Amino acid sequence: MIKSGDLRLVVGLGNPGDRYASTRHNVGFMALEQLAARDHARFRAMAKLQGDLADVGAGSDRLRLLMPNTYMNESGRSIRATLDWFGLNLGQVIVLVDDMDLPLGRLRLRARGSAGGHNGLKSTIQHLGTQEFARLRIGIGAPGRSPEERRARTVSHVLGAFSREEEPLLKEVLNEVLAGLERIQRQGLERAGNHINALNLAPAQSESV
Repeated sequence: MIKSGDLRLVVGLGNPGDRYASTRHNVGFMALEQLAARDHARFRAMAKLQGDLADVGAGSDRLRLLMPNTYMNESGRSIRATLDWFGLNLGQVIVLVDDMDLPLGRLRLRARGSAGGHNGLKSTIQHLGTQEFARLRIGIGAPGRSPEERRARTVSHVLGAFSREEEPLLKEVLNEVLAGLERIQRQGLERAGNHINALNLAPAQSESV
């Protein structure tokens, strides 16, 4: 459980390369890129970490931002390497991940949990050997109402781009993710979760999905 002031590493899950840059599956990368841009930080390739790394903040507020370049289903290798390299523990890391079971406009902060069918989380659990790590699930909406439709369209949905109509809401969501990270660092995971999990930026959309 992340306590106030303990957060040191923020991991965004996604797929490397321009082909995937604006896809729903890469919303974790998008949040880190926005955070780095806000602080005028640059990502640099770190072969030993199997990912790209940037630093924001200074002193006790310093955060390392990691984007694994292993592709989604091997994300855990990069996270494990980074924790080991910097000597960090599970109470100092949070993973930002897309969630098809949440509508765009909702966030869900959890201290632990299963992969829920997400290959990036599945790999992370495998390489860390535990489900006991914090994750912030970022809603990307579902591709259909029925289980059959969802199954048929899952891949094209998560590897597809957000629509032009969704972009203003996506911008709001990413701003809230950044604000949420600051809140976690200031208040700790449990208190921050009370606020983050209550957010609903698109109530009408939540009811229609």
